[in-house]
Amino acid sequence: MEKAKISAIQLFILMVLFELGSALLVPLAIRAKQDAWLAILLGMLGSFVLFLVYHKLHTYYPNLLPTEYMQKILGKVLGTVLAFIYILYFMYDASRVLRDFGEMLLTFAYPDTPLFIANALLMLVIVYTVRKGIEVIARSGELLFIFMYVLAVAGFILIISSGLIQIKNLQPVLEDGLLSPVKVALSETLYFPFTEAIVFTMILPYLNNPKKAKVTMLCATGLSGINLVITMLINVSVLGVNLTTRSQFPLLSTIASIQVADFLERLDVFFMLAMVIGIFFKVTILFYAATIGTANLFKIKSPSMLGYPLGIVILFLSVTIASNFQEHLHEGLYIAKFILHIPLFTIIPPILLFIAFLRKRRIREANMSE
Repeated sequence: MEKAKISAIQLFILMVLFELGSALLVPLAIRAKQDAWLAILLGMLGSFVLFLVYHKLHTYYPNLLPTEYMQKILGKVLGTVLAFIYILYFMYDASRVLRDFGEMLLTFAYPDTPLFIANALLMLVIVYTVRKGIEVIARSGELLFIFMYVLAVAGFILIISSGLIQIKNLQPVLEDGLLSPVKVALSETLYFPFTEAIVFTMILPYLNNPKKAKVTMLCATGLSGINLVITMLINVSVLGVNLTTRSQFPLLSTIASIQVADFLERLDVFFMLAMVIGIFFKVTILFYAATIGTANLFKIKSPSMLGYPLGIVILFLSVTIASNFQEHLHEGLYIAKFILHIPLFTIIPPILLFIAFLRKRRIREANMSE
């Protein structure tokens, strides 16, 4: 494990950037129509319960990476297999987010550029950053977090100034009843983007004040959830449900609609800069977790050695993962949910916690009997 420490505020910033990441890019929870904001809110609240499970596991083994304590809980063989599955998932998720970046860049500005080239440019920067370690990643987050929020506030003010918001597009509330947003929350927003942050269990051992871990995780998720709620409220109120559903990148369409006094217009670059920042940190954190997890699992003393080989794997996977963007979205929303998200986020962690609890209680009872 790398000898480094980060502060609670740095963890908070990284989590917010991670959860916003590619979630700002897509029409999140739009299956709930004008109640998409409510589905996001419910998904956020549901993720709090799972974060408490992840945190409790961390408190049982505060100085160990999940790849280590899985072996202590399940035994050497089964624990190693499960740890390897999580590492593969981190790499797979990183490749999916990298694909999101490439598709956005090609749609926005470089339609004739090969997808491989666009992804490779970002991946080179990410590999360099990961090789520098978690402290450099955290410090970069502090700087770019401020810049991203300046863009967000400026964009919000300009949208209001343009008079684009139509509150009637958000009505009627709960047209199909409460069941519709609940279903979307349980099938979509609970997993993407909130419980994807299970990757931060690989970073919690680096926190310089472990007592702040739980509050930091919950507050970061709360802030990112509120930001996503506001974003979807704006998208639907500006574009309407039908256009938001049809748009590949609804936030891009919203920002492209800004026109103030026939002077400020075509502010799409705001969108692209914010997306590049969010996607950069999401891929970086997933890639870093995969790197240190692989080094820990296979007893490699220098995790930085794995940067280029694992980076190449993620790069090629991002290009070959789907033949087009629609297939890519379908795979993420439906196939990956059942095969990966539900078992890895909601089933396995509580089982691990239950077994760890029984082991701790057995050890405690044995010590008391002595």
